[in-house]
This record gives sequence, C-alpha cells and structure tokens, in this order.
Amino acid sequence: MSAAVQGRAPQALASPRVAVVTGGSAGIGLAICQDLLERGYEVVSMARRACPISHPRLHSVEVDLMDRAATGQAAAEVARRFEVSVIVHNAGVIRPALLPEVKLDDLQALMELHLGCAIQLVQAVLPGMRARRHGRVILMSSRAALGAQTRTAYSATKAGMLGMARTWALEFAADGITVNTVAPGPVHSEMFYEVIPAGSEREHKLAASIPVGRIGEPSDVARAIAFFADEAAGFVTGQVLYVCGGASIGSISL
Repeated sequence: MSAAVQGRAPQALASPRVAVVTGGSAGIGLAICQDLLERGYEVVSMARRACPISHPRLHSVEVDLMDRAATGQAAAEVARRFEVSVIVHNAGVIRPALLPEVKLDDLQALMELHLGCAIQLVQAVLPGMRARRHGRVILMSSRAALGAQTRTAYSATKAGMLGMARTWALEFAADGITVNTVAPGPVHSEMFYEVIPAGSEREHKLAASIPVGRIGEPSDVARAIAFFADEAAGFVTGQVLYVCGGASIGSISL
C-alpha cells in the first residue's frame, strides 16, 4: 500500500516546529492537530483518512498504520520532506473482548499499531532530531494501561508504551530529545462511542464514576500534548501524564 501525501511543499522555518500526529483525522488526533496549528506548528497528519482541517500549514499523509510496509514508506517520506521536531503517536484502536473471546490476531494488530508503528516513525526521524539536538516524542497511552475489563490486547499494548517511552527517554536524553507519554481516561471521541453508546445509561454511570464527574474532551488531551511538545519542556522526560479526571487514582466501571 502506498501513502498519499497532500499539502504544499514545506517552507523553511525559523525554528524546529514541525509536528507529526498519527490518527489526526478524527477525535483526539484532530483536536491535537488543531491545537498545534494554533500554536504555530507545521502539522503532518498520518491516518487512513485525510485530516479535514483546511490550513496552509496542515499536510495529510493517508496511510494504513497497521500496514508495516506502508508505514515504513510513509515515515521515510515524511522524514525526507520535513525537519520533524515533534512526534505525537496518537493513532489507536480498542478491539474489546473478555479473555475467552480475545483473538491473537487482534493482539498482533494492536502491537503493530501501538508499538511497531511508533518504532518505525521514531526510527525515521531520529537521525534528524539528533543532528539538530532537539526533539519531542509523545506516545498516547491510556488510563486502561492500569487495567480495565475487556481490554486485554488494548491494555497490554498501551502499557507497553510506558516502558518503551522510559527506555527511549534514557537513550535519547543526551541528544536533547525528550520522550513522554500521555494517558487519557474516557474522552468524548469516535473511538469512545464505538464502545459506549452515546447518551446511554452506561455513559452516564461512567461519567458519575470519574472523580471530576464528567467525561473528558479531546481538548483536555491536546493541552497535555502541547506541554510535552513545547521547546521549553526539555527537563521533563520519561514521564506519564494521566489526563483522566482522577480515574487513575480511583476506579471506574466501563
């Protein structure tokens, strides 16, 4: 599968402000793209669909990030075209199932997307980041990394991101590259409503079980991403920030 790249040719920037966002076509990823554009970044969205934002600094790369070959090709092309300073690996899927129904094919697919894709993207841009001695890598984990019913494959791979980020933080620290993780709780998004029916009693009970008393918004997560992406955040690395309304220190029922 080949990747289709849309958008004008990149212009030289005064400072390294190019951000790649996976899953940027909807939900949290879309909010991240919009927020980073408003903060002055050049943004490259990598997703199966084109990002719907119309902006001169927004570029869409249409690619199936579960396809290893296509992802490698797209990552190499993005690294060639842009001086990437920020990677936000946000793309994800859930595929919920209780343990007796868990399919190993689903586990493999989520490993490819949540972990393998991150490795390919960072490998592609790492030489440039090291040469410029600046970079920000942000992985999107989940509050479910702490455990959640029906989330065997999802929780396992999202938890894997935490260890991977801490390892990279140690490996890249001397190069001026930070690696951090954002772990959202339940957030109003397309993926959320694939699991929880909109307006259902289940959704109301879930909101009531969160200490702050509400479901999160994509903008809540985008603000956390912006903190880690900031050029001034060079002394923060190897950390995980739960954007979950307190759910990581309490308990929720899905």
